[in-house]
Amino acid sequence: MNPTSIPPVPAERLEEISSAYTLSDMEIFVFPSLLYPLVLANLMSPAIWKWRDDPWFANFPKLTPYRRILRLKQFIMDHYAFNLDLETWGLTTQQKEMARFSPFIAPETIAKSNALFGYEGDRFYFSLDIRRHFGLDKYTSDTIPYWKTETVEAMDAFRFKPGHENQGAGECVSLSTLYAAALFILCGIPLDDIFLVATPLHSQNFVDVNDGILTNNRRLVTKAMWFNGTELSTKARRALENEQVTIVAHRTGWVHTVYPEASIDPAAYERFQKKLGAFLKTPVTSEILFNFLRQSPERQKCFQIEHACCGKRRWIPAETAYAFENSCSYKVSDATRSKLLDELDEDDFFAEPLPDRIPLNKFDEFFKQGHIDLDKEEDLQRLAREVNCYHAGACEIIKELRAFCHLEPRWPDAHQPRQFTRGPSIDLLPGMTRNEIIAALDAARAENPVADMAFHAFRDLSRVDPRPYFKAAIERSPVCLEAARAMELPMILACLREMPGESIYDSTRAAQPDEVWNARRGDGFEKAVTLAAILHSRAPEYPFTLRVAGETATLSFNGQDYSFPTRKGLSLDLSWPL
Repeated sequence: MNPTSIPPVPAERLEEISSAYTLSDMEIFVFPSLLYPLVLANLMSPAIWKWRDDPWFANFPKLTPYRRILRLKQFIMDHYAFNLDLETWGLTTQQKEMARFSPFIAPETIAKSNALFGYEGDRFYFSLDIRRHFGLDKYTSDTIPYWKTETVEAMDAFRFKPGHENQGAGECVSLSTLYAAALFILCGIPLDDIFLVATPLHSQNFVDVNDGILTNNRRLVTKAMWFNGTELSTKARRALENEQVTIVAHRTGWVHTVYPEASIDPAAYERFQKKLGAFLKTPVTSEILFNFLRQSPERQKCFQIEHACCGKRRWIPAETAYAFENSCSYKVSDATRSKLLDELDEDDFFAEPLPDRIPLNKFDEFFKQGHIDLDKEEDLQRLAREVNCYHAGACEIIKELRAFCHLEPRWPDAHQPRQFTRGPSIDLLPGMTRNEIIAALDAARAENPVADMAFHAFRDLSRVDPRPYFKAAIERSPVCLEAARAMELPMILACLREMPGESIYDSTRAAQPDEVWNARRGDGFEKAVTLAAILHSRAPEYPFTLRVAGETATLSFNGQDYSFPTRKGLSLDLSWPL
């Protein structure tokens, strides 16, 4: 594409579109139009397509979609770590970001809805002291992390950072968008069956396959896993149990908890709500009751388990049996219970029933006598008579059990209806090649803002107005600024020139300064942009230019020229102020 034929980004959209290059959590909250373009950028990236050459995926055509998804999960587990430290993308302040976003969303609205600006959700998270949990307690209360969502290239570039041992990494939004693209490319899951779900402190996907699958950082959660009561499942449940769903993004559009208009196809959104609602609900059985107790150790003291030991009836506190699950492959909740109890020492058992404890064994027979509907009062009363406990009231236990069995998400449109105004959908089919996907998205750009935004998230400066990239680089690169704070200019230049001249992005795609600094490498054009960000932070009153012609990128700042060799093949003439 000829750069002179690319229409310039309107001034009123520079802030939004420049955010496609930094993709911070707060930017995605304010501009929900950013979330899906990152999925599309990952679809266009050669990185995930290269996975298909890995022997791990050799027999994929022979597997069911579900088995493919499980193998993909293991690949991601083996190659990526979850990362949410403060140093990766640096810090900013609430005051600065509130001022930045005030033209687009009211500050009090952000404070009520976004974790970085005062949102406290349910007491669950903030009883943990959330600032201390993330390491923010050593800073002023105005300081917030500049958590940025990584492209697949930025995730892969973690292998250049100390301590990552040649493994990629990313935060929750990065992993969810990585999963969405990989599910399409490798597993053949239609984009229509993938929904991105964001809450103030988390991001995950719901995949409409079989009973449904939730991606959760690197892991997957099936419906059976959702209700198994293990520590991993308990952590996976936290976001939907304790937080408002703020954004649902789909190939047809999005719906946001703050904005009254939604672009998602109403039928697709209704299907998502129905399918996720069914995923989060299960009938209560003896196994589900035992799984609930696994998740609720404080309730285990109400129960005991009867077992035949050396031909004699013996009883054991439930918490003793559950604690032993960590030491073996057997479970209290399924058919392996007897094998688990056989593994325990005889002195763990009591010769007489423990007073004020309910025998768990009786529920095996109780649930065979008839289905219990937790939405019917008479069924609740019948169950309550069986679980009355000296340590806790039956009503408390039944209430907690019902919440375990039936979670109702707080949907984005829970408090006020949304006006659904459908825009053009992203129409890509499984089996398309990478080049076909790029061509299809390119052809849709004029009518589809999401497709157009995808090329900014894709970082291809030959296909876009480069000013949003430049704006993001100069204004939002705290890592390189902090790292260079104590350096004189000659040392900064030496650091940049000593870095390998290799970009983490292919062809005419470009890294942001903090990606260059974190990966300790970059093309000469990217190094010139990094130097521009550092010099501008020290002398913001000076205008400057950055020109790329042939194999040289030249930054002209305060009467001095700084040149770097480049192999990007770009032809650019950028000036600041924009």
